[in-house]
Amino acid sequence: MRTFDPTPLWRSTIGFDRLFDLLNASSQWTTGDNYPPYNIERTGKDRYQISLALAGFTPDEVAITAEQNVLTVQGATSQKTEHQYVYRGISVRPFRRVFNLADYVQVCGASFANGLLKIELVREVPEAMKPRRIAISTGKAHQQIEHKQAA
Repeated sequence: MRTFDPTPLWRSTIGFDRLFDLLNASSQWTTGDNYPPYNIERTGKDRYQISLALAGFTPDEVAITAEQNVLTVQGATSQKTEHQYVYRGISVRPFRRVFNLADYVQVCGASFANGLLKIELVREVPEAMKPRRIAISTGKAHQQIEHKQAA
């Protein structure tokens, strides 16, 4: 159930379509599939780590795809076991988990150890997008520059 209506913002904003789409999609989430369980951790000012619990999977059975602003992790086991389980509490079913990434967030590595897939992310804002200080010239200095050019 959505409690916030962004309709008035559509009339007065330009270029925020992706943000509104994310808000709309998050409001439509249900208590659906929560497999596999995961953590998102901030490990530094501009560094993050996603950890997925993938018991029963090998690194060859997991695929990580990074597209523009979207990180997708998929897994499927290829093994058919001949075990006769009395109870099977460790699920190894196929999964697809999608994470929306903010602008300038890039995947910088992944590791798989002890049943945990860890994906390292870093936000690297390009120099052209970072704030920069603009020098302010006075009228007197500006006149001197013009005088030197005329001479």
